[in-house]
Order: sequence, then C-alpha cells, then structure tokens
Amino acid sequence: MPDHSQIPPRFHGREKDHVPVRTAPRWLRILLPSVLILAWLTAAGIGGPYFGKVSEVSSNDQTSYLPASADATKVQTLLGEFNDSKAIPAIVVFVSKGKLSDGDLARISKALTASNSVEGVSGRTSPAIRSDDGRAAQAFVSIEEDAEVGDVVAALGKELRAGVPSGVTVYVTGPAGFTADLLTAFAGIDGLLLGVGLLAVFIILILVYRSFLLPIAVVSTSLFGLCAALLVVWWLAKAQILLLSGQTQGILFILVIGAATDYSLLLVSRYREELRVNTDNWVATVRAIKGSFEPIIASGGTVIAGLLCLLLSDLKSNSTLGPVASIGILFAMLSALTLLPATLFFFGRAAFWPRRPRYEPEVVESEGGLPRAGLWTRLARIIEHHPRRIWVITSLVLVAGSFGITQLNASGVPQSDLILVASEARDGQVALGKHFPGGSGSPVDVVVGQSQMDAAVDVLLAEKGIDSVSVASADSPSGSATVTKDGISATGPPGTPAPTPKVVNGQVLLQGTLNGAADSDAAGETVRALRSELAAAAPSSLVGGVTATAIDTRDAAIHDRNLIIPIVLVVIAVILMLLLRSILAPILLIITTVLSFCTAMGVSALMFNGVFDFPGADPAVPLYGFVFLVALGIDYNIFLMTRVREESLKHGTRQGILRGLAITGGVITSAGLVLAATFAALSVIPILFLVQLAFIVAFGVLLDTFVVRTLLVPALTFDIGRTIWWPWKI
Repeated sequence: MPDHSQIPPRFHGREKDHVPVRTAPRWLRILLPSVLILAWLTAAGIGGPYFGKVSEVSSNDQTSYLPASADATKVQTLLGEFNDSKAIPAIVVFVSKGKLSDGDLARISKALTASNSVEGVSGRTSPAIRSDDGRAAQAFVSIEEDAEVGDVVAALGKELRAGVPSGVTVYVTGPAGFTADLLTAFAGIDGLLLGVGLLAVFIILILVYRSFLLPIAVVSTSLFGLCAALLVVWWLAKAQILLLSGQTQGILFILVIGAATDYSLLLVSRYREELRVNTDNWVATVRAIKGSFEPIIASGGTVIAGLLCLLLSDLKSNSTLGPVASIGILFAMLSALTLLPATLFFFGRAAFWPRRPRYEPEVVESEGGLPRAGLWTRLARIIEHHPRRIWVITSLVLVAGSFGITQLNASGVPQSDLILVASEARDGQVALGKHFPGGSGSPVDVVVGQSQMDAAVDVLLAEKGIDSVSVASADSPSGSATVTKDGISATGPPGTPAPTPKVVNGQVLLQGTLNGAADSDAAGETVRALRSELAAAAPSSLVGGVTATAIDTRDAAIHDRNLIIPIVLVVIAVILMLLLRSILAPILLIITTVLSFCTAMGVSALMFNGVFDFPGADPAVPLYGFVFLVALGIDYNIFLMTRVREESLKHGTRQGILRGLAITGGVITSAGLVLAATFAALSVIPILFLVQLAFIVAFGVLLDTFVVRTLLVPALTFDIGRTIWWPWKI
C-alpha cells in the first residue's frame, strides 16, 4: 500500500490525475452530514406514526373517483336528497336448508330488530322478505356513512348469526359487504406489504454487497424517504387536495422503496469506485454525488414526468395517483442524494465491511477504470464481436412474446371478482342470485324530470333486464313505492291512497331492480340499453347506481389509456433528448422500451389466462403497467447511456458502450432485482388489480434488466456506432 502520510490533510484526491482537490473545513464536514441525518431522523419520527392513520384520510368508494361529468357521479350526489341519508346499504341474505316457516321468519325479524343496537347501524332496517321458493329471506340494513364499515359489517353478521334459527346461514353482502371485503384485503398494506417489501430488499442487498451495515443504510434511506413522503401526502389528503385510496397507498409504498433503493445502489456504486482512488471520505462522497447526480435526477425526473401525465385522466383514481406517486419519487431522490451520502461519509470504508474497498489507484489506472474481468466484461466482449446478430435475435424474441397481448382481456371485471380470497359478500351475492332477482339491493337509479316520469317508467318496465320498478316517495312507509303499468301501487287496507313521488327540484327518483347481479355483463348491457332508450324518451334522465358506476369507470379508463400513453412517450422522449444531447438515441431507447412493455403484457396475458385463470383485467391495468414499465424501464437505459456518454467522451462511442456496460452491469442488475422484488411484494395484497400489476411490472423490469439493457440496447447502439448521437457529435 502506498504511503499517504505526505498527502496534505486538506488536499486529497485522485493521485493518478495529480490534481489536488480542495475539501471543506473540518467543522463543515462534520456539521453538514450531521444536520442532514438529524433532519431525516426528525422527518421519519414525525411521519412514521402516520402509517397507521392512512385509513382516516383514504376512501375506496368507486364513485368518488369518477369525473364530475359522469352520470353516475351526478346521480350519487342527488341520492342523499331523495333518501335523506348517505348511509351505505348492506343486503343481508338468510338461506335455509329447507323452507323457512313463519316461526323462522319471525326469529329472523327479531334478530334484525336486535341488530339495530349494533354501533354503526343507522336503525333503518327493512323487514325480512321471503323468497318465492321459500328457502331464503333478505333484508336491507343501513350503515352510517362515518362508521368503520368493516367493523360494523363484522359485528352485524355476528349479531344476526346469534339470533337466527339453527340451519340458517347468514351472508352480509351488497355495497357495504363488498366495501368491508376491500378494507380487509387492504388491511395488510401498513404491515404485511411494507414488511415483505423491505425484507426482500434487505435480502437482495446482503447478497449483492455481502455486508450487513450497507444494506441497513440503504434500507433506512428508503424507509426514511417513505416516511417523509407519507407525511406530506397524508396532510394533502387531509386537506382534500389529493384523494387517497388503498390502491394508491400500496403503489406509493412500493414505488418509494424500490426507487430509493435503485438510486441508492447507483450512488453506492460510485462511492465504491471513488474509494479505490481517494483516501478522503469527504472527497469520495462529493465525487460520488457528482457522478450519480445527473442520472438520478434524470431518472427520477422521467418517472415524475410520466406520472404527472396521469393528471390528464378523467378518472380521479388515476389523476390523483400521479401527484401522490410523484411526491414519493421526489423524496426517494432527496433521501438518496442527501441522507445516504451523509451516512456513507461517516461510515467510510467500514460501510462495506467485511469486503472493504482498497485504496489502489495504480490498479484502477492499469484497468482503465473497468471492473476486474468478470461476467459483464466478458459480455461486453461478446457484444463487440457479434453486435448485429445479438440485437436482431433479441428483437425477434421480444416481438414473438408481444403477440400474446392480443389475448389480454382488459374490459373490466365484476366487483365480486376483485377479491382473490374467500369473500362473504361474493358468496352472499351468489346466494342472492339463486333465490331473488340478482340485482336486489343494487338497483339502477334513474333521476328524471317529473314531467318525463311516465315516459321513463315505460322504458324501465319494457326492458327485459329489469325485474321491477319503484319510485322514491315521501309518504310511503318504506320510503319507496312500487310502480306498474297501471301507476303507483298502494299498500295497506283497501281504499288506502297511492303514495305520491317525492319531488326534489322538479325531479323524481326511479329505481329498477335488475334480474342479474349488479356487477354482471348482463346488467351492464341492460344499463347501456336503458341509457340509449331514455336519451330518446326522457332526455332529462340520468342513470346511476352500482352498475352505472362500473360502466362509467370502465369507459373513463379506456379513454385515459388511449390519451395518456402517447403523451407519456412524447414527454419521456423529450427528456431523453435533452439528457443525451441526441435525437436518434432517445428514439431508439423509447422503441426498445415499448417493445419490452408489449412483450411483458403479452406474456402476462398468457399467464393470466392459462396459468392463474383470472376472470379478466381492469382497463386501467395496461395504463398503469405502461406508465410504470416505460418510466421505470427507461431508468436503466438512463443509468447505462449516461455512463456510456461519459465514457464515450474519453474513449470513443464503441469503446464507451462496452465500458459503460461493463461498469454499470452489476449495479443496474442489482437495481432491477430490487425493483422487481418490491413490486412483486404487491401480490401479498389479495386484490386482483394489484396482483396483476405486480406480475406485469416485476416481469417487465426483469425483462428490461436482463434482456433489453444487457443485450438489445448495447448491441444495437454498438452496431450503429457514433451515429447514435445524431445530430450532435461526440
């Protein structure tokens, strides 16, 4: 080892360059990292407790995420004026092995009355109605809007099961039941998802670095960044500036952990390089920041730009994800560029213990900055000798894989299929469909002008998918009255006057009970047919309800997908052009990334249909998959090509490509494994959308890491040579 005792304490640097580097005063070198670490500790200490409080500011109500212009949104806004309540309806289904006797029905009614004492039940419980086959009964229970729906549904079911006759099975379904199932499924986000994601990252980092201290520093960087991001997002949601759902929360957690770790890996790699040619931790840290600042900012900026394109979405679930996830990426970058360097400065070479990097400038100079002969150096040599063969074969394989995308069924799935585990609400929906009209409790809501009510009633009664029609009534005991071709039916003793419709601002509320389940394809076709016929017969009518909400959500998602995907491509292309000072290189990088996305979607479609047997996919799945895969997949091309450009300025384009691949191969592969593992962790939440997104992004990231960035991009750019920088010259 060389003698460093003669190096002035304030002038340490790369000996091979013989250029001394003036460092900061000792007091600043201690104060600045200490302040940064203290600031992040404070942010984490304040933000940490908010992990358990997200439910206070989040909502999983699908209607709240629709555009204000959607009919379903307008109807939902008006329902409270007709019902004088914003309670969430629960449908309770009682199924017996034999026929229900009058005594059984009396005990069921008594249990329903007792259930009004359950905290959170509004007290507006309907009588039990026996089915035509006599083997089941149903009732409607209203749950207060501000109640903890999951807890109330569980308590309601327990209370009813204790009071019904033996041999009678109780199901709580309907909007409240499905909401409770969603809340139960999302309950693992704060604990299980976060724990699995961090554990996966920690294990991979231990295998990569073969060290314990460095993985702790990197995982802490990710976790502190997430705490700070969550703190900001929580208060923005509290102020109703942003909408937050369980789905958005899960994506935020995974995105911050994955991105912050990726950025940290890049900085740690640079830091290790600098320690081999610098004896001073401060100089090595500063140089590492300078070397990784541009690719980290460009990478994070590209992801943020892609995410912010979601603001153009009609669906609020998409438009709010953009800023929420962008805030997460911003704090991921900040933590990687401030907290981690401060930590590494204090740890120095000890961070890599027991494999501390040696100070060996002579060896580095003899190697020309390349890593010792290994996998990536050998791969670079193979690409050097067979570039065209490699990129042509790789492209053909990717194109073949992309043909599966035609098998992707992304037209939407029934609400009952959203949960991938046992679901009482789903079982109750099946039982309801066996003994009653499938749409009981989830009617089609039609708000129409009073003068056009008769025309709207005629349309509803003529529709074969509608079982019965009722109208909201102020003087009816149940709050609604049945409507037939002969008019509004009177209930009670002979001579009882027929109820009159309740009129609000010149409008009335009609409700049609569907023959099929509210989330079935048949129900969707019925609602679309009603909208078309009502537009001609009663132009003032608005059609809403559970089925209409699903239709409007699906249509908005398809619109968003067709609008946003091209815009994301243009935005990312512009950023790459500014970063690489080239037009041709960004276009080729975009093409390779899109090809990778198509292959990932094609393979995913085949897996969803043939292996997992999923019922379909939400229309937003391709959009989310595209935004994350293109924005995150382009990151690895940015990491590679920024280093290629740096090396090309010194050694020429073709040698720069080989050197860039050899130098960044290890760190980019590690980053890809980490990001794939973190997104795969989303699959622990048993929600169909998140499981599908987890597979698509995890597989796509691995495809980008091991095929596109490792083979296709280096081979293609090497074959093109210096023209890749057109119209500028290196």
